Amino acid sequence: MSLTYKAIHWNRQKKMYDLVLLLLIVVYLLSFLVTSALLHPNLDPVNLIIRATGSLAILLLHLVLFIGPLCRMNTQFLPLLYNRRHLGVTTFTIAAIHGVLSLLHFHGGGDTPALISLFTANPNYTSFTLFPFQVLGFFALLILLLMAATSHDFWLKNLGQKFWKNMHIAVYKAYFLVIMHILLGVIQLESSPLFLLLLGAGMLGLIGLHLWTGIREYRIDRKVNLLVKEGMLVAGKLSDWNFRETKIISNGKSRIAIFRHRNKLSAVSNVCRHQGGPLGEGKLVEGCITCPWHGYQYFPEDGTSPPPFEEKIPTYEVQIVGNKVLVDPIPHPPGTFIPPADISEKKR
Repeated sequence: MSLTYKAIHWNRQKKMYDLVLLLLIVVYLLSFLVTSALLHPNLDPVNLIIRATGSLAILLLHLVLFIGPLCRMNTQFLPLLYNRRHLGVTTFTIAAIHGVLSLLHFHGGGDTPALISLFTANPNYTSFTLFPFQVLGFFALLILLLMAATSHDFWLKNLGQKFWKNMHIAVYKAYFLVIMHILLGVIQLESSPLFLLLLGAGMLGLIGLHLWTGIREYRIDRKVNLLVKEGMLVAGKLSDWNFRETKIISNGKSRIAIFRHRNKLSAVSNVCRHQGGPLGEGKLVEGCITCPWHGYQYFPEDGTSPPPFEEKIPTYEVQIVGNKVLVDPIPHPPGTFIPPADISEKKR
């Protein structure tokens, strides 16, 4: 990103969000502990803390997974996305407190080391209802640990965007393990249906939101523009850019973002080099395409980042024929300068 654009720096807004998150966590834990102590006065303090941190961890995990599709629906949620890695590390921290306390409380009092006892105390691995559910929580925590440990951009840069992104998709595996951990454990021990209803509502909401946004994205990819002379794609009418800054089209394999800047049109890859963010959903800031996820920037004419940054994205040739905007579906190598199509000349 540019030296002057500071969307992802440790600014006042980011500090405020972290402070609000911390306050909400404290309020939730205190409320849960007080309410549970009143409803279950026979529970010991350690059990109360285990329940409080466990319920908070699954709540935060749902929030982490909700943020992505919510941002695709409404850009008002983007500030949550800017802090999602902080939220992910916080989720792991709360889950780790829950896991360590559970391990020590339920497996730390015998002659067998606690970690070994976790895997051997309940040998019913072939049974569904009697399966050692704590083991599932252990592996979910390992995935969250891996994600928290590699959340910094140092790992993103050295592992590569594609590998890093695919690795962090494992959060959905962690979510499945956590759900099974709860269903095979806590739910069986609770007589009240409230926990099951809340968990079901969270699962249905998360699945439904991902399906809805996924179908919308699928429709974009399936809507391949009609081919015209010399294999160019019809991106739309010139008038489509009268009151908009950008438009996203598909060539059947990847997405192309077409930007209007200084009364000209340029086309680049829709994929940001940082975390694969949708550049076509971003804006032009100081003459640069600015990714809505984390503020990485690129010049529309050649797809290069402002110095001293070195990120580059593929570019596409744009032509204006009559009232039609045509785009070559074949990308040029990242950083290739392509003369923009001049709108003003076509409107004379």
